[in-house]
Formats: sequence, structure tokens, C-alpha cells
Amino acid sequence: HTTMRFLKKTGTEQWWLERHLKDPFVKATKRQHYRCRSAFKLLEIDDKLHILRPGLSVLDCGAAPGAWSQVAVERVNALGTNPAVPTGFVLGVDLLRISPLEGAVFLSEADIADPSTLRTIQGLLPAEKVDVILSDMAPNATGIKELDHEKLINLCLGLLNLSQSILKPRGTMLCKFWDGHESHLLQNRLKEQFQDVRTVKPQASRKDSAESYYLARLYKGK
Repeated sequence: HTTMRFLKKTGTEQWWLERHLKDPFVKATKRQHYRCRSAFKLLEIDDKLHILRPGLSVLDCGAAPGAWSQVAVERVNALGTNPAVPTGFVLGVDLLRISPLEGAVFLSEADIADPSTLRTIQGLLPAEKVDVILSDMAPNATGIKELDHEKLINLCLGLLNLSQSILKPRGTMLCKFWDGHESHLLQNRLKEQFQDVRTVKPQASRKDSAESYYLARLYKGK
């Protein structure tokens, strides 16, 4: 997180800082104690489309700093705070270190594309497979729009391949992508594997951002 004292006052940086400080989701993040504003993207998607519910098991890919896992813990009742409904499970994975979060299990400094990571994930899950795969993953940006787009599409395609080993039948996958010429490739691949695929762009995604999400439901796998 960039602080004011580290910013050189170029026009672009000054504009970014002013926008950041005025952002209602940034203010709400602090008020509601989420780890970053991206929590509100998942909250909005789930409020509208109900992908998380008590008792579900969730794999959060690209989990750092843990905001989506915070939302998932609440929505699937991972802490068992409501004894009247089933207790869910949340596992977060990231290349970066993730600070501990009550109600979630984190696998830090782990590459989701590494076969050994898959084995570790399956060992940590209550039933070896999950009901929901969440992905807010993004590659390290090069600043070259098309290259970054291709990198993110490839991450999502890799996750789709992984779903064959780890996602329950009729399960759900939500993955971030950046608009570009290969978006339809990913969309078509998702349609091969899921009965219902739609594009969502929550209000918390800034209007000038190329970011959207594919929500794929009813996984056809065995």
C-alpha cells in the first residue's frame, strides 16, 4: 500500500492519491476492517448471485492479503459462529505470504501451478475437493497491456485445468480477467466445462479498469 510520503508528486501520482483517498470503497474497507477494497467486489457479486453459502468449501487463489478469504469465512460460516447452519471451510493460496486469519487455512509462498501444491491442497481439504474456486489472481504487471492480458488468461486456463482435480461436480469458479483478444478463448473453455458462464463487473471495479470476472457455475466434471 502506497503512502503519501513515498509518492513523488508527479501529476499521475497526485491524481492516483487523490482518487484513492476519495474512493468510498477504500473508506468502507477501513470502517469494516477488511484487508483491502477488493473485498467489496466479492461481496457485491455474492449478494447478487449467491455463490457462497454456509457449509461450502472454498479455495481462494491469489488470496493475499486475504480480503476475499475474509468474505468467504463469513459467508460459508467457516468459524461456526451460527450453529443453526453448516460450517464451511476456506483455504487460501498465494505466492506471497498471507497473514493468519481466524477461520481460514493459508498456504503461503506456494505456486498454484506447481503439482506439489495441488497435492498439499488436497491434503488440507476436508474432502479433497471444493465447492467453489475463487481467483483474484493477477500476474506481475509489465505495463504492456496485451502481454499482461495474455499472462492473466494463461493463469485462468491453468486454474481451469486444475479444477479437473479439485472441483466438485456442479461446483463454481469465479476468476478475474483483463479484457483483450484472448478473453473469448477463456470464455469458450469455461463453457465447455460449466453449464452456466457469465461475465460480471462489480461496481467496486473501477470504471477505467479493464478488469472483469467470469462466473462459471454447474461444473460438468466427475
